[in-house]
Amino acid sequence: MISKLLIANRGEIACRIIRTARSMGVSTVAVYSDADAKALHVRQADEAVHIGPSPAAESYLVGDKIIAAAKETGAEAIHPGYGFLSENAGFAQAVIDAGLIWVGPKPDSIKAMGLKDAAKERMIAAGVPVTPGYLGEDQSVERLKKEADAIGYPVLIKAVAGGGGKGMRKVDAAADFEAALESCRREAKASFSNDEVLLEKWITSPRHIEVQVFGDSHGNVVHLFERDCSLQRRHQKVIEEAPAPGMDEATREEICAAAVRAAKAVDYEGAGTIEFIADASEGLRADRIFFMEMNTRLQVEHPVTEEITGVDLVEWQLRVASGEPIPLRQDELSINGWAIEARLYAEDPAKGFLPSPGRIHDLALDQRIRIETGVEEGDMVSAFYDPMIAKMVVHAEDRDDAIDELLKALDASYVSPLKTNQGFLYECLALEEFRNSDLDTGLIENKGDALMSAPEPSQAAIDAAARRFRREDPTWMGELWSRDDKLQTAMFGLRLNAAQRRTINLHSNGKSVVGDTNNYHREFGICATMSPDDEIFVTERGQTFHFDIRGPDGSGHASAADGAILAPMPGKVIAVDVAEGDAVTAGQRLMVLEAMKMEHALTAPFDGTVTGLSASEGGQVQVEAVLCLVEPVE
Repeated sequence: MISKLLIANRGEIACRIIRTARSMGVSTVAVYSDADAKALHVRQADEAVHIGPSPAAESYLVGDKIIAAAKETGAEAIHPGYGFLSENAGFAQAVIDAGLIWVGPKPDSIKAMGLKDAAKERMIAAGVPVTPGYLGEDQSVERLKKEADAIGYPVLIKAVAGGGGKGMRKVDAAADFEAALESCRREAKASFSNDEVLLEKWITSPRHIEVQVFGDSHGNVVHLFERDCSLQRRHQKVIEEAPAPGMDEATREEICAAAVRAAKAVDYEGAGTIEFIADASEGLRADRIFFMEMNTRLQVEHPVTEEITGVDLVEWQLRVASGEPIPLRQDELSINGWAIEARLYAEDPAKGFLPSPGRIHDLALDQRIRIETGVEEGDMVSAFYDPMIAKMVVHAEDRDDAIDELLKALDASYVSPLKTNQGFLYECLALEEFRNSDLDTGLIENKGDALMSAPEPSQAAIDAAARRFRREDPTWMGELWSRDDKLQTAMFGLRLNAAQRRTINLHSNGKSVVGDTNNYHREFGICATMSPDDEIFVTERGQTFHFDIRGPDGSGHASAADGAILAPMPGKVIAVDVAEGDAVTAGQRLMVLEAMKMEHALTAPFDGTVTGLSASEGGQVQVEAVLCLVEPVE
């Protein structure tokens, strides 16, 4: 067994690997960039090595630095986690050439599944069903257009080296094909240095079904059943669950057997995922489920598989990498209950899901469920990396119970002051279509604004805040319906008699509101929490609102609703289009902020006059800095 392991990753997945390694008696080495010097994974590991500046291209993506860190600390093996270098065959080979153990598949297996066209050809040879399409070497516009016409519209153009939703374009009509092809190739070239594409028939009611597979060096390959990752936004997974709703045993057996054939076709070792797309227009049927690609690494959503099988996949990875056989036979694996995972991110749904990096001042995640996180209170969510705060995972007897438990967990959790997608996750889970398993990969897009949380608290939420303040009063007499002392949360409010009726003036998001201490609602979905500095957090349908008893005398935060133009994230001002005193109209561009390698135009919320202009071209700004004000026209 490996005795010392270097983890070539950061954040949540690094902490996840450290936990299992510690339980197995394996010591761990973390690597970190400048931005991660005080990160949780660094604090948790037995040792840590600095590998460079904050940008990933200068630290986590520099294989030589990581291998040198392993040599320096005497680590025997390197675990890549997911992302970064996890599917880089060249890095895997370099690790092996350095005399170290690579906790992952053989480099040849990574290469075999790295290009979508070659992988599909291999799958066809292995008897794995693939989506009808074109995989030819002739990449001329004329040939591709001819093949698309033959397949029939809509068709999907995919970069052969693509991933993460990049290099993909749906084409609905022949007239749009050439423009879509040019756009797809341009993005593929920039992202993957490869502009070759393949064509696939567009599936009209697509479900994303994937199968967890595991192989060892003794020729054994097993599957650990399927996951459903159909709830997606712009090809990025939002909610994942296992098993897949609507999957009957016969279809499960066929698709899982196909996944095992796929893994055996590339002599696979370690953890991997075979991803399929299903035409669910008539339910899940084996003859309408097609191979998409293989992810030759541990997946972000692996906890739901662990929850239904009772298997620790990271432990299996370490054992198999050490030369041991897979711990269980196929007939020893079974499905137990239902698991659902939601990815909680520091991002603002109201602003196009822009990342919301910064310091976490307050963090309470429901500890009654499984939480996978790489941050604690006081930690930074860095602008340099993926803004994940946590994965929230529930396991229950059946799907309805799992949905209910995750909804409750979202309402018993809060993050402050960063913007998060917590309310968005709640609304996704609360969809009637999701509850009824009537879902496909376009569900979120079709629902659109209906999934965005209300920007203002309801009166029930305001009253909950008032009741919470009233409970801190030593003269309070009443009965708490439900309380969790560990989380310091009061669920569903208080029962007060008429003689104790009181209204309290509250301050929320720059506005004054009035709450009634006796106006209680025994409702599912409202949780009130009081912080040490006397601020109330009320979570309603996953959306967290902040209240205090200060008046609107300037002590509160400015908000866009008041005409304040706030920086949505840390960045650089690259253009200022207005001057102090200028008259502007609603929607007019005021300035441009460059952040996360993207440009963000900031516009006037309504007609008015520019005042308090503090931004200047070339200046650096922090998240929620007030850049200027727009005073409304009287």
